[in-house]
Amino acid sequence: MDVIFATHNKNKLKELKELLPASGYAVCSLSDIGFSDEIDETGDTIEENAMIKAKAVADFCKDRPDGFAVLADDTGLFVDALGGEPGVYSARYSGENATYADNNAKLLSKLADVPDAQRTACFRTAVACVFDNGDGFIANGECKGMILRENRGENGFGYDPLFYSFDLGKTFAEATSEEKNRVSHRAAAMRKAAELLEKAVRKSK
Repeated sequence: MDVIFATHNKNKLKELKELLPASGYAVCSLSDIGFSDEIDETGDTIEENAMIKAKAVADFCKDRPDGFAVLADDTGLFVDALGGEPGVYSARYSGENATYADNNAKLLSKLADVPDAQRTACFRTAVACVFDNGDGFIANGECKGMILRENRGENGFGYDPLFYSFDLGKTFAEATSEEKNRVSHRAAAMRKAAELLEKAVRKSK
């Protein structure tokens, strides 16, 4: 069975290959299957957006002769003092063409008067899976922390320089990729998805 990960990101693909068993699956990306369409993420939750992406790619693959499963992920930063913002809009918090710096600046501005004790937040990732027969599932992962008042660290991307991980005792941008992947929301969701995928495949045999 082919496992198609709805991403062009080679690092994400490498992570999935490491989580799945060494044999039995051919893991490929959107680039590998020639998928280049833009997918409108119109969902109100990260779960809905992940499923929208998975279903769009599954529909593209419907004529493939062999069985397949499509995995797609979506992530959001949820800040308690802002009622869950930026949430599903994390990537475009300050506009459709927002840069990481733009989004971080807006977040800091909105939290300017919020005391440190109330700057708690969490990253959440949803991974949706759709099989060739239309069945599917969603796996979730979460990482808790707080938003600092200034950037710390040079690694990572997005909100990583502002997100202080309680598990690591440092920001994601101060952590190595190995440290981040050990506790991150996306790694947790991907591990769960890999387990559920294995169970589904065993059940179908």
